[in-house]
Amino acid sequence: MLRVRKFAVVFIALLMLLMTACSGNTSSTNEGSKDKQKGGEGKLVIYTARDQTVVDKVMEMFKKKYPNIDVEVLTMGAQQILERVRAEKANPQADFWWGGTQSSLSVAAKEGLLEPYKPSFDEYIKPEHKDPKHRWYGEMLLPEVIMINSDVLTPETAPQDWDDLLDSKWKDKILIRGVLASGTMRTIYASMIYRQDPNDPKKGYEWLKKLDANTKEYTQDPTNLYLKLARQEGIISLWNLQDILIQKYEHNQPFDYVYPKSGAPILVDGVGIVKGAKNKENAKLFYEFLFDPEVRSVLAKDLYQIPTRTDIPKEEMPDWYKKLDLKTFEIDWNVLAEKEAEWMQYWDENIKGKN
Repeated sequence: MLRVRKFAVVFIALLMLLMTACSGNTSSTNEGSKDKQKGGEGKLVIYTARDQTVVDKVMEMFKKKYPNIDVEVLTMGAQQILERVRAEKANPQADFWWGGTQSSLSVAAKEGLLEPYKPSFDEYIKPEHKDPKHRWYGEMLLPEVIMINSDVLTPETAPQDWDDLLDSKWKDKILIRGVLASGTMRTIYASMIYRQDPNDPKKGYEWLKKLDANTKEYTQDPTNLYLKLARQEGIISLWNLQDILIQKYEHNQPFDYVYPKSGAPILVDGVGIVKGAKNKENAKLFYEFLFDPEVRSVLAKDLYQIPTRTDIPKEEMPDWYKKLDLKTFEIDWNVLAEKEAEWMQYWDENIKGKN
């Protein structure tokens, strides 16, 4: 009987030790899982509409800070990103959407394609530059301007305003990047319709018909647009200010621009985390990194970006920015987000190449 009692005591003691050890291991495992959940290692898949020069610069800085994150970047048009994220909704392949128009991101948010996330810099972004439910944030502002070949035209001899593009002297002188796949071009074209009369798109359609009559070609992508414009196959285009300056100063292309006298549509170009992202914590790290004030200053100085953060002192911004007059015309971006698809479908089916 005594032996049985001794065995029971020893058994209970061993059992308690075993339970303590298991408890300790579980705690350690949980802490490790928490650490892993914070990100900093593993994978990150980004869909981006950014110029390759921007992608290369940002990736170089990000990988220095997070060398253990394996980043995969796929480049495509902003509208193509929306369509792809929409198609992959049941099984998301991307973690982060980097570079989308306010219209496309608003549509994605309404369709439940973006993950709500309130970043640390939320208070420094104006309400009109972010989603009220934190599903996307504007990273930068993109004035849409008139682009020219500077070997042929000067800012003084080029069209000075939007309506000047309709003058017959510019017939077959205008090249346009394929509209439907491009967030930039969709915004410009939808803005031109809105500018005529947001309540009566027919007036805008008439304007676009006249522009189509002067358009020599709709190029497949930005690369083809730059190539043909540099070759003088056309000498005028419509594009965003940042990419024009990158091509002019970083790639020595013969490009310049005219800021339209009546004002330019200033596009809010933003970012968001894809709903159901498999690497959400790494996406959050990239989010915070992208909006870091030091990163924003570098991108403004080296890559001509206009940041949406309001806490970056103007004296820290480069000279090109200080000289810029960001004159715009009033646009209800909610109306644009609602009507853009309808307007662009009509343009594609009834106006493009028919004038």
